[in-house]
Amino acid sequence: MPVATAASPWYRYLWPWIIIAILTCSVTLSLSMVFIAVSHPDPLVTDNYYEAGKGINRSLNREVLAQSLNLHARLNVDELTGEVGLHLSGNSSPERLELNLISPTRPDSDRRVFLTRSPSEPGRYIGQLPDRVEGRRFVELLGIEGDQTWRLFEEEQIGADELTLGDEPLQAAQRRKD
Repeated sequence: MPVATAASPWYRYLWPWIIIAILTCSVTLSLSMVFIAVSHPDPLVTDNYYEAGKGINRSLNREVLAQSLNLHARLNVDELTGEVGLHLSGNSSPERLELNLISPTRPDSDRRVFLTRSPSEPGRYIGQLPDRVEGRRFVELLGIEGDQTWRLFEEEQIGADELTLGDEPLQAAQRRKD
């Protein structure tokens, strides 16, 4: 009569423990990813796409107004002192301008500067940045002519060079007119 050998229990084998470890790691990492996604939502996502689309049309109207006023701006940012100097040419000279330096990926590093017109030099505006700004930014310059707001908007690399706004043709607005 053959002798029956007793099989070892499952927990004495290596492979079940390896499979359990893989499953445990997968569940732990999945739960960690869910926690991170819930606690740090993406601020760049817009919930109301229709309103954002209407905003694009309003923005184009402001850019068309700037183009019809023949506006161009030269912008200098002093990296050491944070002084912002702007020379505006064209058919508008408001008392105050708003300059927005918008980061494409990090809303917490956006900067807004209000520029006031220099009394001694026509077309010159001066403002002060609270801290250093560098890198790729969307540069938005807003002003008021009559009861309408105009806008110069371009993507630029902020650095030591002088930036020119309003030098590129507005293709989207040209397509809308046609």
